[in-house]
Amino acid sequence: MATHGGPRIQPAADALPEGLPALNIFATMAKYPELLDRFNRFGGFLLFKGLLPAREREIVILRVGWRSGSVYEFGQHTVIGGAAGLTEDEVRRLADEQLEGWSDDDRNLVELADQLCSTNNVDDALWERLSRRWDEQQLMELLVVAGFYRLVSGFLNATGVEPEPGTPGWPEKP
Repeated sequence: MATHGGPRIQPAADALPEGLPALNIFATMAKYPELLDRFNRFGGFLLFKGLLPAREREIVILRVGWRSGSVYEFGQHTVIGGAAGLTEDEVRRLADEQLEGWSDDDRNLVELADQLCSTNNVDDALWERLSRRWDEQQLMELLVVAGFYRLVSGFLNATGVEPEPGTPGWPEKP
């Protein structure tokens, strides 16, 4: 979680490439155009061209965002996750330690994110359960999605990128 006040790198919305959404993360990265270009290509692949169903991808991203303490990431993907079919209750539960209420496959995705965020690894028992549902390429993509969004969360936290007005924050506890 950010422990500083405000952005450490001021966004440069006027430097955004044409067609890119005017989000603070992109406006911040616009100060390093080559990095922004490669970041968007890789992130765009994971979001729009990967093998994983969007709902499953968003479970991992939201859990990683919460585990990484990135309110910006969690807020942006609350919206994207909702569009991918996650309910408000599911989004709320992704910001909670408890694992009750998930299907077996969804719980395995949550545990994947938890284990990667705490140990940078996945234990054998969870890997076996994941392997029953997802093929090798999908498993690789799950690992890369989790790692990419840990990177994004760390970038957002360390640079102090502020959420856009109206973007959801942390969900309220019931």
